[in-house]
Amino acid sequence: MRAVSFSQRDTNTHYRPARVPVGIGRKRMRVVVTGGSGFVGSHLVDRLIERGDEVIVIDNFFTGRQENVVHHLDNPRFELIRHDVVEPILLEVDQIYHLACPASPVHYKYNPVKTIISFTNVMGTLNMLGLAKRIGARFLLTSTSEVYGDPLEHPQKETYWGHVNPIGVRSCYDEGKRTAETLTMDYHRGAGVEVRIARIFNTYGPRMCLDDGRVVSNFVSQVDGLMALMEGDHIGPFNLGNPGEFTMLELAQMVKETIDENVTIELRENTADDPQKRKPDISKAKELLNWEPKVPLREGLPKMASDFRNRILNENEGN
Repeated sequence: MRAVSFSQRDTNTHYRPARVPVGIGRKRMRVVVTGGSGFVGSHLVDRLIERGDEVIVIDNFFTGRQENVVHHLDNPRFELIRHDVVEPILLEVDQIYHLACPASPVHYKYNPVKTIISFTNVMGTLNMLGLAKRIGARFLLTSTSEVYGDPLEHPQKETYWGHVNPIGVRSCYDEGKRTAETLTMDYHRGAGVEVRIARIFNTYGPRMCLDDGRVVSNFVSQVDGLMALMEGDHIGPFNLGNPGEFTMLELAQMVKETIDENVTIELRENTADDPQKRKPDISKAKELLNWEPKVPLREGLPKMASDFRNRILNENEGN
């Protein structure tokens, strides 16, 4: 399937702006972000553009939204390509951030077979690793805390192998990401591809899907951790998450205080195979990446609530 570009350039050729120095001692990088119109991906794109890089976003818009990156469309250093990474694509870039994958249970359970095989966990990762090998680009995989499953170790260090149900309703995502990590390391050991692996824990903030369905834990600050990992000398994996703990009831109470004191809290059964507790050990990221979360929950929740409120009002006005 041929890539379809939202820019007004000829889709048979790829426009490559001339490289110019950005700052002292650092060349402008040409970067591709798969899933770059998604929640975390679009924030990463903002930071890369802000830093002066040339950025190509590849997205099939299964969960991503063009609105998340529309403010970059007039920037000559930005290109948006509608393309599904389960199909190969030829590009010339220096770095590949591979974020493309439905991360919410609502989305990855929709078609579990496609999630593990097609929705980027296997075929998409293979194609992006193949591209990295072909052009000599550095490859970063955004994996997930779900590789730990319902952990028996608490908190979870990167050395923990996990406790995953291989036949459960969440295994399409859990095992898919574990497979993606395997592929990444095999390409590194067998083909000499420069790779980096980040394990992202639950994230919330502006541009999050309205029907995401995950528990909030870490305000969208992992972007700085991803960039530090890409630019550094360490392969990983690295846990990127918030070690702060709270119960579901405590979280519900904070949400109630943020949104509406009159909201009623309902207690319901948990979903199958949902981890009972999870806490990242981020000492490795703090030491080697100089990264740790900076936005406390009580500060981040109002920002997300404001973003949700504005988007819902805009959608209602549009309808």
